[in-house]
Amino acid sequence: SPPQGYYTRRGGIGESGDFVTSPEISQVFGELIGIWYISEWIATGKPKAFQLVELGPGRGTLTDDILRVFNQLASLLSKCDVSVHLVEVSPKLSEIQALMLTGGKVQSNPEDKPAYMKGISKTGIPVFWYRDIQDVPPGYSFYLAHEFFDALPIHKFQRTEKGWREVLVDIDPEVPDQLRFVLSPSSTPATENFIQPEETRDHVEVCPEAGVIIQRLACRIEKDGGAALVADYGHDGTKTDTFRGFQNHKLHDVLRAPGTADLTADVDFSYLRKMTQGRTATLGPIKQWEFLKNMGIDLRLQVLLQNSRDTATHEQLLHSYDMLMNPKKMGDCFNFFALLPHHRLVRPDKKQKPESKSPLPPVAGFGELLLK
Repeated sequence: SPPQGYYTRRGGIGESGDFVTSPEISQVFGELIGIWYISEWIATGKPKAFQLVELGPGRGTLTDDILRVFNQLASLLSKCDVSVHLVEVSPKLSEIQALMLTGGKVQSNPEDKPAYMKGISKTGIPVFWYRDIQDVPPGYSFYLAHEFFDALPIHKFQRTEKGWREVLVDIDPEVPDQLRFVLSPSSTPATENFIQPEETRDHVEVCPEAGVIIQRLACRIEKDGGAALVADYGHDGTKTDTFRGFQNHKLHDVLRAPGTADLTADVDFSYLRKMTQGRTATLGPIKQWEFLKNMGIDLRLQVLLQNSRDTATHEQLLHSYDMLMNPKKMGDCFNFFALLPHHRLVRPDKKQKPESKSPLPPVAGFGELLLK
């Protein structure tokens, strides 16, 4: 039942929870994402308003770090109307986010309003909370999904001699109160709908909900402009069985004590790409270490190290840099993936003199950083 769900009830993020995320490790992570959005805003001609929309914002740390960058670049954004829109279903997490972003100064909205809560950030930016992406008003928007898609439910399928079968959960007849995985005796509606005819793997995980959300984001970006940045662990259609659970930072049997552990599956970026249905262009997936390096994390680290007076801060900065960048830690397993309007990458083919075409500015993060 939803009220007994893991995030709804506990939301175990951070040192004392079941998992630690990149924004909880280092402020630099969020700052560089903030810079990415500003860079896209400039590249598209500095529209006079933009919405920052985060899906599943956790404790609000990432949005907080991004807003700090927006505040530091206030003179650049002075003529732009910025607002923040958080899509969050957990009452507990929205409370934590409100505290983080507004100092707890929020008010509930009447039932008939799309946003269920609103407030003003510590830097003076309006913040709204919604239960569904569909409730977020249309308009030029920057979307962010950091460790969001990996938490959505999946279907699992196994190739057998009789064709594809869905992996289902059943009560173990041998052990009371114990669950087990079983194969469906015959094909299920999900098998018919979610397996691609060209599939070569023997075991596949599909997240239809991720497909629906990506379709919605692609439609919005196609219609209103903006961009979406997805950061998550995943693969490009190569992995098979990745469904696992975490409790107190340790692997946990996914079928034991349902609702008490963080359940997760790697994001299949090839599926997300397919689900944009060509409405937007896509970039990536690119490894986290590569994206952050291209975004100038090394320069940012140097500045912070020079400004840190004490050894503890110094060590903390180096440790968090290592966590984010080391391929054996988060550097390799996390990926960045972007959705952008087609015209951001390729000019619409109008009758123009070839010499009048100035090159389109490169998309930050997805190409090597060249310092002038």
